[in-house]
Amino acid sequence: MTVTIDDIRAAADLIEGRVLRTPSFRSEPLSVISGAHVVLKLENLQYTSSFKPRGALVKLLSLSDGEKKAGVVAASAGNHAQGVAFHAQNLGIPATIYMPVGTPFTKVGRTESMGADVVLEGEGLKEARENAQVFADTNNKIFIHPYDDEKIIAGQGTVGLEMLTDHPDLDCLLLPIGGGGLMAGSAIAAKALKPDIEIIGVEASAYPSMKCAINGQADTSGGQTIAEGIAVKVPGELTRPIIEKLISDVLLVEESELENAVQTYIETQRLIVEGAGAATLAALLGNKERFKGRRVGLVVSGGNIDSRLLSSILMRGLVREGRLVRLRIGITDAPGVLAKVTGLIGECGGNIVEVYHQRLFQDIPVKLADVDVVIETLDARHVAQIIAGLENSGFRTRQLGGMSMDNNSG
Repeated sequence: MTVTIDDIRAAADLIEGRVLRTPSFRSEPLSVISGAHVVLKLENLQYTSSFKPRGALVKLLSLSDGEKKAGVVAASAGNHAQGVAFHAQNLGIPATIYMPVGTPFTKVGRTESMGADVVLEGEGLKEARENAQVFADTNNKIFIHPYDDEKIIAGQGTVGLEMLTDHPDLDCLLLPIGGGGLMAGSAIAAKALKPDIEIIGVEASAYPSMKCAINGQADTSGGQTIAEGIAVKVPGELTRPIIEKLISDVLLVEESELENAVQTYIETQRLIVEGAGAATLAALLGNKERFKGRRVGLVVSGGNIDSRLLSSILMRGLVREGRLVRLRIGITDAPGVLAKVTGLIGECGGNIVEVYHQRLFQDIPVKLADVDVVIETLDARHVAQIIAGLENSGFRTRQLGGMSMDNNSG
């Protein structure tokens, strides 16, 4: 094994006072929801909102004066870029960051605000990384790999070191896996402090690259995911053997589970968490029986989520739970009828958000109309009560989209 607990302890000494020692604490709400005794490690509270500055700082501090003067190069769509840029600026090291062409402007702007030169090249991260490596080699600059580097692994391992130091009674530790730097380093630290602890990795089901690699299966990685931070098609060469040796399993989580976990963090802990950072909670909630009664540590790896994406996730969550619904109500096209409908909804406790009155472009008789009403409700059972109230008053009503009432009325 190339990285040891001594390397991680040395890394912890290097970053002390320069990287936030994030809190870890027992979450009562999540413990109740999951049935496990849940401890959270909040890496989303770092200045760049992810764990990445840990490894970046350790790597940058290891460079010679000549290497620092020449500058460094990295490739990332977000968190690694900001980690390198932040500490390079503080250390006076020129930094060039390659990002895929489609990287959101907010991430580009934030990285540039930390003093880095950003180059947008490549359709995806793989192409951006290849271009960055060529630029680094051509210009005699140091390429800072996001995970396949012993210094990076040691730096990320300080997450596990801190968590087991603060909570030595943990039975199990769940960490997200992308390239594997966080998992590899933290697994080394956790096993050194508590050899019998179970360590489990979590990947997005769309990107099961590490699970496929360690199980000898064909990799199926690809497609869209809200867990961009762990959407890695090729696992690390250094991290893979460490992970294969030290962890017991890799759990896969679906997109709907990731969305639910992001929403759950906001509603129960008031924490803003990105998709990758919510992956461990998604795995816990999707495997409650496996973790019931156990002391489980979840690493919340980051909180860099686009505000528009977050808004969509929250709204979709309300729809999934029946707390925001769209009803189509058939009415006669006569004065006062719409007022009666809205009055019935109000009497049933529904709050009307939007109303769409369909007269001209619907295949319905000229003296009839359809009204689409978006309503805030308490839950799916409440929706069923509102529909029943409208039907009992003679208004044909059905729910559009979302979950059918047949599946939620019991």
